[in-house]
Amino acid sequence: MNYIQRIRDLREDADRTQTQIAEYLGTSQTMYARYERGANEMPIRHLIALCRYYHVSADYILGFTNHKIPLPPQKTSKYKE
Repeated sequence: MNYIQRIRDLREDADRTQTQIAEYLGTSQTMYARYERGANEMPIRHLIALCRYYHVSADYILGFTNHKIPLPPQKTSKYKE
């Protein structure tokens, strides 16, 4: 399965609209629909955001695995910047 189908399946399984996901990504519904159709390639920053949103690995979204491997918890730095 390719990422085009995978991002649509994830969105539908989460009962979300294209508009809701587009707002989360900071893009328009039209542009997000183009990602789902394969008319535009999705930027890496959006791939990372979708991994965090759906709690799955990039390998899962990209179709390298069919197992929904959860993301490890985000590490927080003990140092302030």
